[in-house]
Amino acid sequence: MGKFDVDEANRDLKKTGKPPAWVAEHLRMYRESGGAEGHLFDATVAGVSGIVPCLLLTTNGRHSGEKRTSPLFYGTAGDAYVIIGSKGGADTHPGWYLNLLANPTAEVQVGKEQFTIRARVATGKEREQLFEQMAEMASPYRNYQQKTKRELPVVVLEKQPPST
Repeated sequence: MGKFDVDEANRDLKKTGKPPAWVAEHLRMYRESGGAEGHLFDATVAGVSGIVPCLLLTTNGRHSGEKRTSPLFYGTAGDAYVIIGSKGGADTHPGWYLNLLANPTAEVQVGKEQFTIRARVATGKEREQLFEQMAEMASPYRNYQQKTKRELPVVVLEKQPPST
C-alpha cells in the first residue's frame, strides 16, 4: 500500500460520507474479533511508524441520533483515555468530536473491554502535556496542527461506573 494521503481521504469523506477502505477494514476486523484483533494497530498506513493502540469510540450523531463508530489512536492519562481530534489537519473538526460536544456520554471499546465514558476537552497546560504525549506516539499530529488554524482538540475520555 502506498503513502496515505490525508487530504485526499478528507475530500473523499466529504464527497461520499465514507472513510478510507483501510479504516473501514480496521473497524470491521476490530468488531468481528471482539477486540482480539485491531486493538494494537500497525499504523504505517497512516504515516505513523510502528504499532499504536486503537480504541473504538461510538457516539450518537448530533443530527441523526444514529450511532457512529470511529477507530482512533489513543494514549492514557491515569485511568482516562486520550484522543486527538486531528482529522488529518483539516480545517473542520471530525464528526465524532462534534458529536461529543453535543453529547459527551459515549461508548468505548478498548481491546475486548467495553464501557461508557464521559468526554471532556483538555485545556491549558493539561492540553499541552497530553498533546505532546500523543505526538510522541504519533508524530503526524504535529504536522496536522501546523496544517490548520484550528487548535486540534485533545479529548479526555473518563470511564463511567456501570449503570445499575
